[in-house]
Amino acid sequence: MSKYSLNQLKQKLISPGWRIVTGNKAYPAEGTLAQMAEVAHARNKEGKAAGHLQEIETKIEVGLMQLEELWLHMGLPLI
Repeated sequence: MSKYSLNQLKQKLISPGWRIVTGNKAYPAEGTLAQMAEVAHARNKEGKAAGHLQEIETKIEVGLMQLEELWLHMGLPLI
């Protein structure tokens, strides 16, 4: 499955249909890419695995490096 570029992800921040996947299961919350990035950031801050953000419809995942770049773009500090 292909991945989105950072610019494409920035454009999708307000798009719904995203979830967090940790290990082999999906996190129970779903929402916009920005909301899920914030949840992943909070999980990371608590010492838990941030997980991967996944677009539900396409199953395309945002890897940790792209997630960290999104956090910086959103003004969230890297931990």
